[in-house]
Amino acid sequence: MASREVSTMIKHGFIADPSLSFSPSRTTTSPAKLSSSSPPPPSPPPPPLNEPTHSNPTLFDMMSEEHHREQPPRRKSHARVAQIMAEFKNGVVYDAPSDVKLTVVGRDGYRVTMDVHRKVLSEKSRFFMAKMSSRREKGVSHMVEISECDDVEIYVETVVLMYCDDLKKKLVGENVVKVLALLKVSAAISFDEGVVSCLEHLEAAPWSGDEEEVVVSCLDELHLPEDSVGLILQRVSSEPTRDRTDDIFLKLLTGVLQAKDDKARREMKVVIFKLVREEADHEVSKETLYGLCHRCLTSLVLCLSEVTTQMNDPGKDRGALMGEIAREADNMLWMVDILIEKKMCDEFAKLWADQKELAELHAKIPTMYRHEISKITAQICVGIGRGRILVNRETRFAVLNTWLEALYEDFGWMRRLSSRSLDRKLVEDGLSQTILTLSLRQQQVILMKWFDRFLSKGDDCPNVQRAFEVWWRRAFIRQVIAEPDASQLQMTLYD
Repeated sequence: MASREVSTMIKHGFIADPSLSFSPSRTTTSPAKLSSSSPPPPSPPPPPLNEPTHSNPTLFDMMSEEHHREQPPRRKSHARVAQIMAEFKNGVVYDAPSDVKLTVVGRDGYRVTMDVHRKVLSEKSRFFMAKMSSRREKGVSHMVEISECDDVEIYVETVVLMYCDDLKKKLVGENVVKVLALLKVSAAISFDEGVVSCLEHLEAAPWSGDEEEVVVSCLDELHLPEDSVGLILQRVSSEPTRDRTDDIFLKLLTGVLQAKDDKARREMKVVIFKLVREEADHEVSKETLYGLCHRCLTSLVLCLSEVTTQMNDPGKDRGALMGEIAREADNMLWMVDILIEKKMCDEFAKLWADQKELAELHAKIPTMYRHEISKITAQICVGIGRGRILVNRETRFAVLNTWLEALYEDFGWMRRLSSRSLDRKLVEDGLSQTILTLSLRQQQVILMKWFDRFLSKGDDCPNVQRAFEVWWRRAFIRQVIAEPDASQLQMTLYD
């Protein structure tokens, strides 16, 4: 090769430059430079497989190595195919010699040839029956090829499954993804027994969350008969009617409201609320939710009526009385949360404003017993203040007219005993915003009373200073009129 061509190939990395080699074998390869008295150098160890024989890799060597680094899954698959073939050859006992050479070719050109039996393939697969339907000449084996396979390993394994007497047992222990791959190939080659066995496995095996999506997607893609996949898909889908949905939710909600174990009740409240938030396709009916709300209100009234007659009884446990009220109030508050989440709380705001009897009973009971009830008022104000409960001005004012004094009285206990569950700033902002949705006259009445209470109670009263400031600016600072000398400001006052 011309020296210029050699130099060019060295320059571009296709041939290693000997002058850059530090291999001991290269520095001593010239016999002329070896001393006659020196022993011959030891032979270098053979290079590892798939590595170049010189220490300075050429560009071609590096490209080759990169190619090998990208192929470990493929080589692993090829090794697995070789293992399947060896097990098939040693494990299958058939009473006739093989008479078909089946070749499976992957998209990457990888080829596997199997010696199989025409009788087995044609009986198990309509695809192979059609392929081998031509009359076989004496002494000539059939040659069948399946080309462009996405996964040669799965195709080979599916053919091996045709020789199994108990396919269902053979699939025991296989993961769902592997069974889905076998199902796809079985369907592609019309291996009906394989399809049935894979479907039976999928119906019986548990699925993870990710596997569930893959199963549904695969079955939808294969377009298998409805009667063959219906049982499997019933695990993840159904077509409930509105009545059935309401019946289920009514049972779940009632179960939580009547639960005897407080810890389990708290946990299931979180779970059911999350499910209610997620269910969108089949809305639980408004009638169902409000039916439960009326039950909760009735229970709360009865509870307070009993407490008013028993709280002076020295034999009655005060802690038990507080627990009963707290439980009923918590049930009501949970239902309000659900109504707000479902955007159905407008009617409840009016219903709560009309609870005159309950408000009167509330006023007769010491604050330490009743303060949990005021959380309902606070939550309604938060909903109104954040625009999640939309009701007319009369209803907004009626809620505050009925329950605001009670909220003021209970706020100190709420703040101390419910510090973890009560977001004070959220409540104060909600109350402020609710007040500011009223007329200026109504704002004035409410905020002047608040002003006096706040000065005497301090932290035991909700701080609606922001609403107070906004009301003041709205009511009194309407316009600024400059005097001729621009030194005086005139404030116009409005009633």
